[in-house]
Amino acid sequence: MISKKRLKQIHSLEKKKYRNEEQLFVAEGHKLVGELCATMRPQYVVATEEWACSHADVMARCESEVVTPDELTRISLLRTPQQVLALFAIPHDNTNIADVASTQLCIALDGVQDPGNIGTIVRVADWFGIRHIFCSHDTVDIYNPKATQATMGALARVKVHYIDLPEQLAQAEAPVYGTHLDGENFYAKSLTQHGVIVMGNEGKGISPGVEALVGEKLYIPPYPADASTVESLNVAIATAIVCGEFRRRSSPK
Repeated sequence: MISKKRLKQIHSLEKKKYRNEEQLFVAEGHKLVGELCATMRPQYVVATEEWACSHADVMARCESEVVTPDELTRISLLRTPQQVLALFAIPHDNTNIADVASTQLCIALDGVQDPGNIGTIVRVADWFGIRHIFCSHDTVDIYNPKATQATMGALARVKVHYIDLPEQLAQAEAPVYGTHLDGENFYAKSLTQHGVIVMGNEGKGISPGVEALVGEKLYIPPYPADASTVESLNVAIATAIVCGEFRRRSSPK
């Protein structure tokens, strides 16, 4: 049976303050935990007997406990628990935008606030083979449980970095693209296969300090061009459209 101390620790990790203090984050469900375990060593795992029996190797790699479905419901941060919950150490490295953008495509998020959006953007990056996302310090924490869950395991392959975004963009000797309502038709633009794609806040767009560093402003036109439509696209959807077009241009004809 899980201890009160462990239960309190897990629930505290819903808040960024305690994630920063403990340097741990929560992952739940066989898909997410399984993907993360392929590249990261869990610190702690609590699972139902069914999951534990089929993943004995994972249970043996760290401190672990087997609980009943009812106990997991009490432990879980989800409305519907999914057999397993694990704690992982928050990874850190010193990767710089300039180093990545000189040879490959990466994404920069400027003030994105919704956990579901950042999680979906990580999935989009994974789908299109983009391995690094650089975030301003005011972007939502990817280790927020809702954000982590929304990655559906893509977080195992996509590295998310929190940086001084204007400072690092200023040092990047690579194309810096940004979506903007006053930009040029994205489909008519010449696109490179390396550089930075900047996506802004859901309501305010790209901040002035970052916008000043965007060399190529891209506009995703509606169809038809003169149609009366919604004011803008969701940031995660816009990211998917932009990344898809970049990759389409590089695909063999």
